[in-house]
Amino acid sequence: RNGYQCMVFVHSRKGTGTTAKALGERAAMEGELERLFIGEEGENDARTTYIDRVEKSRNKELREHFRNGMGIHHAGMLRHDRKLTEQMFNDGAIKVLCCTATLAWGINLPAHTVVIKGTDVYMPEKGTTVDLSILDVQQIFGRAGRPQFDTSGDATLITSHDAMARYLDKLVRATPIESNFIKQLADHLNAEVVGGTVTNIREAVEWIRYTYLHVRMCKNPLAYGISAVQHESDPTLRQRSRELAIEAAKLLDEHKMVRYNPDSGNLAVTNLGRVASHFYIRNQSVATFNEMMEKKRVSPTDADLLHVMCCADEFENLRVRPEELEEVDKVKKESCPLETLAPVEEFSGKCNVLLQSYISKSRINSFTLISDTNYVASNAGRVARALFEMCLKNGNASAALKFLRLAKSVDHRFWWFQSPLRAFENELKKNVFV
Repeated sequence: RNGYQCMVFVHSRKGTGTTAKALGERAAMEGELERLFIGEEGENDARTTYIDRVEKSRNKELREHFRNGMGIHHAGMLRHDRKLTEQMFNDGAIKVLCCTATLAWGINLPAHTVVIKGTDVYMPEKGTTVDLSILDVQQIFGRAGRPQFDTSGDATLITSHDAMARYLDKLVRATPIESNFIKQLADHLNAEVVGGTVTNIREAVEWIRYTYLHVRMCKNPLAYGISAVQHESDPTLRQRSRELAIEAAKLLDEHKMVRYNPDSGNLAVTNLGRVASHFYIRNQSVATFNEMMEKKRVSPTDADLLHVMCCADEFENLRVRPEELEEVDKVKKESCPLETLAPVEEFSGKCNVLLQSYISKSRINSFTLISDTNYVASNAGRVARALFEMCLKNGNASAALKFLRLAKSVDHRFWWFQSPLRAFENELKKNVFV
């Protein structure tokens, strides 16, 4: 009502559109849409400069909400549309921006008012909703009333009565940043072993003691499962660091990435570990590859090896959304020359379909699927090259050749059984069919 801009943070991509639509309908019902969101004719010059650019966008939602003086922003949109929305909000062409929490990190886009719509965030790893992190809340609140842009700001948190007390307590007291290094400790230890900086458990313990993890374990031992008795008997936490190093070494040894001798404590690099470190492959992926390649040792088909690659832990963040199923099934029928061995409801099945559609250069309409395809394409070449190296080191020539063909197909975006002239598709005349 005072003419300020507002950012509304929601916790799902779909929620950005539904929230903007609900705000527009409510304002139209009360007869305030023109005055509060769009502005009188000739009043908002910035808005008129963006009309042509918005109408050219393929995003239907973006066009619809712009007419109501609002915008949406989330990771499922094309980069061009996200940049356009940021510019429009920065120049004052739109009054309200409904977005996800990712906008709060890394992009300097201040507003006078910010609203957090709900604090229940779905966590796929746990399969349930959890409280929005207090660090996210503080980051979002920091958007309101930036000193160099505004003299004051308003921040609103919409939450339940149960969670309100927790957030009030956290906002008053400083929240330290804890380390998540334990989850990735094995991968980093492997890199150190490959680099030659760690050759035994004693050196691994010294290496851990230089990390932020060790600093936080000493400051807040309970957060890392260290009891008061343990901390009292081992104030420097050398024993705990040794336990962590041995656990990681045993895990890497189990996955054949290093050779660990429990008697001497020595760590020796293996071919698998060297390849994983070079291509940034997670140890969980290596374990999956070992298990699946053992089963498909005898004459694996191209479809088998593509399925192995798509089961990599690097692609586990891909989730099939109900509204995408129809298009994913359509793409599978039209653009997948190789058999898909996993259902599209699983991340490996979806990854398989999107990767084949990327190589086949098929057109995808859903913006979330386009975003997921770009993610798959940016990682697939690296994973395929790693698998090629692993098969080569293990003496599996047949699988190595097929993975190399697959890696080249991802790089050039055409299949090995198609004409090499497709590499010159843009240079050839239109009457030449390849």
